[in-house]
Amino acid sequence: MPDTRSTPPDHRHPGPPCIFVIFGASGDLTKRKLIPSLFNLRCLGLLPDRFAVIGVAITPGDDASFRAQLSGDIQHFATHPVDPAGWDAFVSACYYIAGDFNDTAVFTALKDKIAAVQRDRKIPGQNVVFNLAVTPTLFGTVAAQIGAAGLLQETPDGYRRVIIEKPFGRDLDTARDLNDKLHEVLHESQVYRIDHYLGKETVQNIMVFRFANMIFEPNWNRRYVDSVQITVAESLGVENRGGYLDHYGVLRDMVQNHMLSVLSLIAMEPPSSISGDAVRNEKVKVLDAIRPMEPEEVIENCVRGQYGAGVIDGQQVPAYRDEPSVDPRSNTETYAAMRLLVDNWRWADVPFYLRTGKRLAKHLTQVVIRFKRTPLMLFGEKVQSEAGPNALILNIQPEESITIMIRAKRPGPAVVVDTIPLDFNYAEFGQQSPATGYETLLHDCMIGDMTLFHREDSVDASWRIVNPILDVWGALPPRDFPDYEAGTWGPAAANRLLERDGRQWENPA
Repeated sequence: MPDTRSTPPDHRHPGPPCIFVIFGASGDLTKRKLIPSLFNLRCLGLLPDRFAVIGVAITPGDDASFRAQLSGDIQHFATHPVDPAGWDAFVSACYYIAGDFNDTAVFTALKDKIAAVQRDRKIPGQNVVFNLAVTPTLFGTVAAQIGAAGLLQETPDGYRRVIIEKPFGRDLDTARDLNDKLHEVLHESQVYRIDHYLGKETVQNIMVFRFANMIFEPNWNRRYVDSVQITVAESLGVENRGGYLDHYGVLRDMVQNHMLSVLSLIAMEPPSSISGDAVRNEKVKVLDAIRPMEPEEVIENCVRGQYGAGVIDGQQVPAYRDEPSVDPRSNTETYAAMRLLVDNWRWADVPFYLRTGKRLAKHLTQVVIRFKRTPLMLFGEKVQSEAGPNALILNIQPEESITIMIRAKRPGPAVVVDTIPLDFNYAEFGQQSPATGYETLLHDCMIGDMTLFHREDSVDASWRIVNPILDVWGALPPRDFPDYEAGTWGPAAANRLLERDGRQWENPA
């Protein structure tokens, strides 16, 4: 009998018939990500034939106006040309309820609407996904209202699942409070905490790259790896999210979820299978192994910044404090960098450097694994010192690619050693699917695969890492903001964070 533990879930087929309910249906996330992603799934043949969307929002409207709004939005936010016939079929299955989320009557109406849509569109079963695309302060309220309306009770004929968008709280205490509120009406198996970064091809490919290629895994440890860098850089400023970012900051917005998720995939041990809790168990072990920092260690190993005015792509851009919806005296960080250590057998003493920021020199998300230098200077001290060490570069945005930096001899009679790249680009690897980053995750939710979703204990573990940093930064207001120009790679203190270790950031030209 074959060993099925290592058999991956089959994601090539649509899930069972279901209704997808979006709270916050008139918001940015819905028009930019959720609806385009669901439509892409339909185009890819991964949406069930019997499927409907019900939008719920405070904005006045009805089915007709909702469909008209979606039809206008898709022209701007689709990731590939929209087939009119395909879109008409999709949007005809979209419905709308207007009302305040604090009003129980809205949820009674929703219950009736679900029943009516199931009947009218002949949707078998009782499968419903609730996506909470609302402000985080409403997560507990909406979940409680759905539960009070009797909409979260699962039956043999149907699942009930709730997708929670980040951020999962503001700190450890509020995250635990949110989980307590969710668990009053939901089992943990019904909670899908979504992180769209984990839906990106290169992020998903980290596990394949590591565990399906024998040539890499033996070298993936402290004996051969010198350091790991994870960079999430944005050239954009706050755009239309000034109020949100000024309330949360990039440490909460990016590090606590996206970046620690990527770190855990890089550092995790091989799981017993690649589905469900086997993967999530190993990711939590990594987070639990990250060395906690005392206040003085936070000061030594963490850097924060806020951008001032500068030039990006030849255009003058304002300072953060001059952006719309931002407090002109704001001390919120738009940049964060840190040095983390994973205290386990595989990674002891290997530094993991994380950085993220707004208004940086380039839009870039990448992981750089730097390997140690060769032990002998067979080709001369100059080669040893000038030619860079081997490195593996996983580019996640804007182009998804993998680069391996190796040393090779230049053509000619003399032995001249140089560092050259071996490149793999996803754009050249078969046919790429139109994607927003949400398609895989929404499909996984429909088929019940929780591998790429955050579990309660992983959220708790990530906040335990971030909380000491928040405490120190909250107690010691910055005195030097703004401390980097827009269009640069961040504050000088971030460079010194690596320089004192004899290393430097991998900044692309």
